[in-house]
Amino acid sequence: MQFRDLHAQYEALKPEIDAGIARVIDSTAFILGKPVGELEEKLAAYAGRKHCVCVANGTEALQLSLMAMDVGPGDAVFTSDFTYFASAGCASIIGATPVLVDIDLATFNMSPAALERAIKKTIADGKLRPRVIIPVDLFGLPADYPEIEKIAQKYGLAILEDAAQGFGGRIGGRIACSFGDMSATSFFPAKPLGCYGDGGAIFTDDACVDARLRSLRASGKSPEDKYDNREIGMNSRLDTLQAAILLPKLKAFAEYELDAVNRAAARYTAALKEKVVTPTVPDGCLSSWAQYTILLESREKRDAVQKALREKGIPTMVYYPRGLHQQAAYKAMALRDEDYPNTVEATRRVLSLPIHPYLKEDEQDGVINSLLEVLA
Repeated sequence: MQFRDLHAQYEALKPEIDAGIARVIDSTAFILGKPVGELEEKLAAYAGRKHCVCVANGTEALQLSLMAMDVGPGDAVFTSDFTYFASAGCASIIGATPVLVDIDLATFNMSPAALERAIKKTIADGKLRPRVIIPVDLFGLPADYPEIEKIAQKYGLAILEDAAQGFGGRIGGRIACSFGDMSATSFFPAKPLGCYGDGGAIFTDDACVDARLRSLRASGKSPEDKYDNREIGMNSRLDTLQAAILLPKLKAFAEYELDAVNRAAARYTAALKEKVVTPTVPDGCLSSWAQYTILLESREKRDAVQKALREKGIPTMVYYPRGLHQQAAYKAMALRDEDYPNTVEATRRVLSLPIHPYLKEDEQDGVINSLLEVLA
């Protein structure tokens, strides 16, 4: 069994993907070919944004977004403590300072109450300028944007949505990649919408920001003269081949994959909710289920369950075994576990089960029955 079966998806979409790859090779337009622009238009339409700029990966999508906001040294960027390193590293690499925020243990997303405490503390310390909030749509569920937007407005901060795992998630009628001043997502193969390598995208409603991002992703070149660089940018472009692969994948995602993965999640929850803590999806919200993550009662129990499932041929993952405040890269910040109690609790108890749109019911029953047997 595969944790996320990319081969099953390829078999389902093989004719369209193979044909798209063949057209790119035949055209030899490997950099910013026609499929890139077509993909940008379709992604913007899907997310309900005016503009989409495709880039080399999700990490650089975040970094380029901060660069377009003119974030830099002396600026504070608030982000979740329980996430992949890129959510904070994107600020560090341009000289800004990440300020880590504890999570809500029920949703694994940034706690609005903890966010406001972090902002107040930063203002009181007076060493950094509060600039940007990067909420993370962890495991496919959008962060609590209704509350975070109120806080951002109260303190005059911008919002950069980290939708690397959230593509397709919703809050009411709003969809991931539509929240905040700008949004970024990742097309890493295991993401809800993944390519066959690295890729990412940035979303904005501002035409001037869109133009600047297109310059920044091409080393800061002028739109009039590609050999006149008007600022320092990056070489961060989505390959045409990846765009050709993503086009049929986006169509399948919108037409049936998102529904299929939600059916699989619902089956897990119905079968497991009396035995473990199953994921919380608040009323009016929809997750795209980048991961289906349960909570066991302790680290010892989690590790024992993972080992027993591995012996039965059931793959599981721990996302994440440590918070960002526990990363060696931020050791000099001397951050304490006591300030991130929910993150620490999550790292000790989380376990992610196999989930993807092509998970067959008999395969899923095997996971469920094996887990229940282990728990018993």
